[in-house]
Amino acid sequence: MEKQGLGLPWIALAGLALLAVPRVVLHDLDVVQEGDAVNLLLVFVPLVIWIVVAVLAKVPRPFLTLLVVGAIYGVFLALVHQLLWDRSVGAGAALGGNLEGRLPPGAEEFVIRTFAVVSSLFTGLLAGAVTGLVAWGASRALGRTPARPRE
Repeated sequence: MEKQGLGLPWIALAGLALLAVPRVVLHDLDVVQEGDAVNLLLVFVPLVIWIVVAVLAKVPRPFLTLLVVGAIYGVFLALVHQLLWDRSVGAGAALGGNLEGRLPPGAEEFVIRTFAVVSSLFTGLLAGAVTGLVAWGASRALGRTPARPRE
């Protein structure tokens, strides 16, 4: 399978991203809550695994590789939130401030869902960037990546 210069095949990148999805599902279904020990494990263990895999696999560009994993995770996050919308958000979502009551209900829901998708994608990219930075630093410290990115 083609690695596309990321050091891992696409199936492995998607697999890493999928490791973080159970927390999203369980959170949207109200099985785990923010601050619970189980929730914390479900948040951080997948991210640590991302870093460990990138370092041990000696990927040539750990930051870019995990940024891609984060982007894939962001897509999964957005999909799960949209699929479980009625269960997790339901009719309780509404615009406030100057927009309160100014849009038809369908348009209001569309705006809220659109921002949820953008937020999910941003969250995934942020997770990928942070873990990528940590993996890059660890790889450099262990001498597993070149000092300069390849041109």
